[in-house]
Amino acid sequence: MSALRRYYPAPRLSEIFAAWFAAGIQSFGGGSSTFYLIHRACIDKGWLDEETFVRTWALAQISPGINLIKLTMLIGYWLHGWPGLLAATAGLLLPSALATVLMTAGFALVRGQPLVQAAMRGILPATIGLSLAMAVQMGQPLIARGRHEGPARLGLHAAVITSSALLLALWTVSPVLILLAAGGVT
Repeated sequence: MSALRRYYPAPRLSEIFAAWFAAGIQSFGGGSSTFYLIHRACIDKGWLDEETFVRTWALAQISPGINLIKLTMLIGYWLHGWPGLLAATAGLLLPSALATVLMTAGFALVRGQPLVQAAMRGILPATIGLSLAMAVQMGQPLIARGRHEGPARLGLHAAVITSSALLLALWTVSPVLILLAAGGVT
């Protein structure tokens, strides 16, 4: 992949694992921070040059799946073969897996508490309310545009939304089919 591989020895598996574990433990919340940490680790340690990293990232983006995991696997494999792939992937995923297991275990300990049960009963209405508020907020520009296009067009959009909601509520019709039909009508 790169001329660097001729000059730098392959990193130890423990180094690969530690680099991706550090990225995984520091990057809760999103792809940009994880990408930055992986990039810095590869460049700072001299494992990849910038061109090779960019080409690897491009390859990860054009194949199906989660880009950061594919990037991790590609770099891990390139650095140390299949063991490197496993070390990098385990390092990246272990922190979030541990957090998930610990939160699940913590919830299992307190789920029978009356206060927790009351909070859980309140989550569904709050989620529905937030979803409806977001739908209204996102729908306002579309409704304004529909008014501008005329009452017939606004009525058509309202009919499509209403019939789609009824189809979803009353029959087991695939949402994909409803979206395709709604897109064809409008």
